[in-house]
Amino acid sequence: MDVNDKTLKALASSLNFRQMRQEIITSNIANAETPGYKSKRVDFEAALARALDVDDQQQLNTEDSRHFDVGNGGFDNLQPEIYEDPNGVVSDDGNTVDRDAELARMAENKILYDATVQLINKKLGLMKYAVGSSN
Repeated sequence: MDVNDKTLKALASSLNFRQMRQEIITSNIANAETPGYKSKRVDFEAALARALDVDDQQQLNTEDSRHFDVGNGGFDNLQPEIYEDPNGVVSDDGNTVDRDAELARMAENKILYDATVQLINKKLGLMKYAVGSSN
């Protein structure tokens, strides 16, 4: 049994990025009154989907000494994208944080974080059952 399987890697990566998103949302809310502050966003879903697609296909054959390994896709090189929200409405003081929208994003992210934790627990429970039933 492969304990380090693709599903667990995806769930663990998702959990880490959801935590990162929560920290960014918290930072946005904390700076809602800071003049000139631009709200930030983090996107990782597209990178995670690409990692799921290419994880098994990421090996580049470098049989010739002139070939360079230019880096692989997959979970080892998964990077979220953090950027300033281009859709933010600029207030008179230059701040782009919409506190109500941030609170809604925080609640959504918390629900998805909790769902991811439950999926990890179920996956580990199945693995534990499989190991226990093979004896």
